[in-house]
Amino acid sequence: MSDKPAEKATPPEPVTGSEDLHATDLDVTEANAYGDTAPVRIGERQGMFGPTKGSDTTGYGGLRTPILFPGAAQKPYGGYFDEVTATLEQALGDTGDTAYGSAIERVVVDRGELTLHVRREALPTVARAMRDDPALRFEICTGVSGVHYPGEVGRELHAVYHLLSITHNRRVRLEVSAPDSDATIPSVVDTWPAADWHERETWDMFGIIFEGHPALTRILMPDDWPGHPQRKDYPLGGIPVEYKGGTVPPPDERRSYN
Repeated sequence: MSDKPAEKATPPEPVTGSEDLHATDLDVTEANAYGDTAPVRIGERQGMFGPTKGSDTTGYGGLRTPILFPGAAQKPYGGYFDEVTATLEQALGDTGDTAYGSAIERVVVDRGELTLHVRREALPTVARAMRDDPALRFEICTGVSGVHYPGEVGRELHAVYHLLSITHNRRVRLEVSAPDSDATIPSVVDTWPAADWHERETWDMFGIIFEGHPALTRILMPDDWPGHPQRKDYPLGGIPVEYKGGTVPPPDERRSYN
């Protein structure tokens, strides 16, 4: 290995003017989605706190900061991460749609954690390999989390699977994305039955449809509830809170600072 220190990636220039951030970030997102080590830009934060409605009373309204996620990591990843990825690569093979190079879009190592970004069509095959290969043995999916990134055009909805290997005492994260226009991701309930309720909650809160799930119904909200409350484009709404001598207005009526 060379002793020369790695050059730091230069963050993209902030977007100026009134351009649509979603359209502006499309090229950046696509360029970083497959193996590029540069940070992945998914949007821009304006002001100190992020709200965009109302008048600015803080003096920080002119701040414009790009929202950057870690880019792909380069080998060697360190720790057991190299062994896990090499074993998975061998298990998936190098031919076909579920080969390692096709199934794994990006490997990210950040803050001492390993995340494998998996192409959604390959998720069932990757999940079975992660569970069944003797050198991997991720027997448990401890949870399925949903995330909504409106600025990441074509990859707005993410499902994140947190895996635990009791055999090897290791943890790995799988992350799968889907566009808003086709919010479907294969279910992993056949591989990890405990993901049943986790996928139901993710659908309830974010609207991700897990194809093949045995009973994808609401788990937190009433059956007739409109929309999915944890999406970033979901209206705040709410009701006023009354107490002796005053009232706190609902979130969508409170004062904004930008």
